[in-house]
Amino acid sequence: MASTSSRPAAVSLDADALTRYLDGSYGDIRREVREILARPEHAPVEAGISTAAYRELVLERMRSLAADGKTGIGFPASVGGMDDVGGAVAAFETLGHGDLSLMVKCGVQFGLWGGAVLHLGTEEHHRAYLPDTITGALPGCFAMTESGHGSDVQSLATTATYDPDTEEFVVNTPDDDARKDYIGNAATHGRIAAVFAQLVVGGESHGVHALVVPLRDEHGATLPGIRIEDCGEKLGLNGVDNGRIWFEEVRVPRTALLNRYADVSPDGTYSSDIENANRRFFTMLGTLVQGRVCVGGAGAAAAKNALTIAVRHGLRRRQFGPEGGLSEALLLDYRTHQRRLLPRLARSYALNFAQSELLEEFHRVFTDVGSDAETAERDRRRLETFAAGVKALSTWHATDTIQTCREACGGLGYLAENRFAALKADTDVFTTFEGDNTVLLQLVAKSLLTDYKDQFEVLDAPGMVRFVADQTIDTIVEKSLARQLVGAIADVIPGIDDTPRDVREREYQIELMRWREEHIIGSVARRLKRGMDAGMGPFEVFGACQDHVVAAAHAHVERVVLEAFARAVDACSDTALKVTLDRLCDLYALSAIEADRGWFLEHGRMSAQRSKRITREVNALCAELREEAGPLVDAFGIPDAVIAAPIAT
Repeated sequence: MASTSSRPAAVSLDADALTRYLDGSYGDIRREVREILARPEHAPVEAGISTAAYRELVLERMRSLAADGKTGIGFPASVGGMDDVGGAVAAFETLGHGDLSLMVKCGVQFGLWGGAVLHLGTEEHHRAYLPDTITGALPGCFAMTESGHGSDVQSLATTATYDPDTEEFVVNTPDDDARKDYIGNAATHGRIAAVFAQLVVGGESHGVHALVVPLRDEHGATLPGIRIEDCGEKLGLNGVDNGRIWFEEVRVPRTALLNRYADVSPDGTYSSDIENANRRFFTMLGTLVQGRVCVGGAGAAAAKNALTIAVRHGLRRRQFGPEGGLSEALLLDYRTHQRRLLPRLARSYALNFAQSELLEEFHRVFTDVGSDAETAERDRRRLETFAAGVKALSTWHATDTIQTCREACGGLGYLAENRFAALKADTDVFTTFEGDNTVLLQLVAKSLLTDYKDQFEVLDAPGMVRFVADQTIDTIVEKSLARQLVGAIADVIPGIDDTPRDVREREYQIELMRWREEHIIGSVARRLKRGMDAGMGPFEVFGACQDHVVAAAHAHVERVVLEAFARAVDACSDTALKVTLDRLCDLYALSAIEADRGWFLEHGRMSAQRSKRITREVNALCAELREEAGPLVDAFGIPDAVIAAPIAT
């Protein structure tokens, strides 16, 4: 990359061309969904609508989407779908620009309930349930979460006990802690559910499995043994009918077991091609990764709505100005306002390209039928890690960005008509559903530590010397009094360059993020080993290091997102777009590094002078990108009818 002084000047930005680049290979699907959301029948819900009316409106809109053919994209053609799992996720993400109750309702119906049948069931289940699921004629639930267990799915207490005399499973809720809680579609509309329960056969528990259990008849009356309560009003998403479910000795046929990975014969013989119970459990849950991919993308979409409103307002609203001036200054001309919005705009672009790579990987993994079992499992675990990390960062980004954008719009942003109230309320739960973000980052860290162990075992002595030396190299090269040491060190460790680095150099930015990631992972590994050597139990030692573990995962995901953005910049063939994307990528990288500069300074990886230089460059990038801020949010492609905020349309 060129130095700052020789970088190309800004050119006129074609927002439509940038939209096409952002939309990627699923551009047609995204555009069609945005056009549907812009129709009058999808207008923002009127203030004061009752919860009951809101729920019925959302059901009606969901079935309208089904009539448009947008709900069967990811299902097999044999049951009325289009065999395009990537396209289905792209459509769902794009729904995040509109009413988020509709998006979540669709996620429950087609992603969770339909996805459970598709991925955990066999052809018999597909034929029986998926055609009516796709049309919305059979509203379904995904009954996993229990009041007493939260994210600890392996400890679910609901039981499904096989009765060989009748060839039935008996589903039972042993106590209130085992009730299914916060289940979408349950309170009003759900007629059937994929119920996750401990499978008990011949007195032996085989762990958590999923079964199809009817809840209501065609008239909406609950069936014998089923008790359902409404969760009531929530902070947001009140168009979704969340409920609690109890099962009292509910009998379902043996064929109700979703038996792709395990089965029970009529005489009560349990069988599975996956002998290890833990591996079987995580294989079954891994097939449901689609939910995390979708929620992360939808959160990022909502953040784009907020940024569009706030940036447009900042380009119109005037306040204060130079003494004696003829007019007040635009909000976005103020450095503080740029600092609030433009780094978050850059992060939205970064997450867009990371999500695009995640979506391509998701589609590849779920359509690849040629890999051997070991390769397929490795690919799925890598996908799970990728999805968990991007979901966490995207939904935290949405929460932070929506709040900041609301503040940037002052009192006008507090008016319900300008949409921040709904955006804040409806996205807040994204940080905890489909996996609590902190728990998800622990999952990411577990994967990283496994990889680290494999690499550490083959790390030779010179490699260790380089690792240690690299921890202080920036301090050495940036302090003039220590430069004479570089030659001596270079004799031992080749490749050290004492030339000052341009902080806008992409390789330098990635190196910094990779160094931070590897340093934290190594530190965590050493802490874990010390604890184990001292006689602490695995749970105890992990608990003592949890904050460190989450920091490692966060550093990893930020680096992954930066590299995805860098690849998108490199792949762009449009010169004008590339110039702007390059600057946005710089702003994402440097603002992320600036936010953690205390860590870099503490660990000797950055001098005070370099830290100050990064702050100056973030300011400079904000000034450079300010002129293109309008086209940059226009490029999100969100129709004015969908934005629906008077201060932005």
